[in-house]
Amino acid sequence: MKVLAVLYDGGKAAQEEPRLLGTTENKLGIADWLKERGHELIVTSDKEGPDSVFQKELPEAEVLITTPFHPGYLTADLIKNKAHKLKLCITAGVGSDHVDLNAANEKKITVAEVSGSNVVSVAEHVIMDILLLVRNFVPAHEMIERGDWNVSQIARNAYDLEGKVVGTIGAGRIGYRVLQRLVPFNCKELLYFDYNELPEADAKAVGARRVTDIQEFVAQCDVVTVNAPLHEGTRGLINADLLKHFKKGAWIVNTARGAIVDRRDIAAALASGHINGYAGDVWDVQPAPKDHPWRKMKNVLGGGNGMVPHYSGTTLDAQLRYANGAKSILENYLDGKPQEPGNLIVENGQYATRNSGRQSFTDKAGAALKPDSQKSTTEHIGDTIKGNADSMASTLQPNESKSDSQKLGDTFSGNSNENKESLFQQAKNAIGLGENRTQDTH
Repeated sequence: MKVLAVLYDGGKAAQEEPRLLGTTENKLGIADWLKERGHELIVTSDKEGPDSVFQKELPEAEVLITTPFHPGYLTADLIKNKAHKLKLCITAGVGSDHVDLNAANEKKITVAEVSGSNVVSVAEHVIMDILLLVRNFVPAHEMIERGDWNVSQIARNAYDLEGKVVGTIGAGRIGYRVLQRLVPFNCKELLYFDYNELPEADAKAVGARRVTDIQEFVAQCDVVTVNAPLHEGTRGLINADLLKHFKKGAWIVNTARGAIVDRRDIAAALASGHINGYAGDVWDVQPAPKDHPWRKMKNVLGGGNGMVPHYSGTTLDAQLRYANGAKSILENYLDGKPQEPGNLIVENGQYATRNSGRQSFTDKAGAALKPDSQKSTTEHIGDTIKGNADSMASTLQPNESKSDSQKLGDTFSGNSNENKESLFQQAKNAIGLGENRTQDTH
């Protein structure tokens, strides 16, 4: 059996540090184990285009392993035309939006991920990002590196977190842990926007208040942190229309998925001074192109950018968890054992109802997700899908000049109302935001 793994190159660092398990050099620690069992393991970082190792090896692979940090984008086109033998797709980490789940369902490919492997790592990163934005840390450090010293230039845009209103979009496993970690900072108020209400005891434990309207939610927050999965209902959620409802000078942290935010709208809002800072580690295409606007965007005072590579969920501690978890999923498959229900995304041609909080975003989203209350529900769905590989294989022809990651981001525009209604029905498989502390995003 052939196992194909798409991982990132670790270079000298991975050679010197064997605990960097999510790299091509250290192969999730499963190379010798698979060899002993008589299986072939192909590991590569080359993943874009028809001549990539990923696409050349895919036709013979029975198992695909990839990570959210350097994802192999498994599009509907690849599933239909190249993944001839594929039975199992494992995300070594959390978040399987790089896979066309509808196409996987049609071919009865199981998609599984290592649920919970990243939650502490990401929650800690969120707190770090909030503090570095609010305290204006990055420009201060850059000043020191330049050999300069001007306290007032930094202090003019540095604030305390105490007394601020902080809100999370999504109060799942990560979002709730963020709320827990914010309690000692004595914030003015902690808010959350989620389709599912936290259990009363959990909400009381962190003193969090739920806001059910997204516009009202962002309008109250000094800091907004995004801790929601990427799906049809969250793609492009934070765009120019919603940004108009943010407090002037608000800070935004996104360690969930880059495509939840419109890249150009965020850069424009930062440059105009409407928002004071944006930080995170997730990009709408990964690795991010060198000309990506988030690399160099600044606020009106020359700061406000806390972007880094996608690493919040891949600390050495997290890598051990997701490497062991990926091996466990693979071992269950090889031994014919059932998978842990909490790790399953799709199985046997169906979306796995692995979480008690799982529900369709179409049940409640309606006008809540998008600010334009004049649109019909199907128009809301159509506006937010933006080609998340739902039924695009039947409605759009693949553009061979685009990378696989770009194909997944192609827009939904141009489809008839009938097609939108069809997508609306299919979207009932989509998951909610936080899912009562059961949904992760990395």
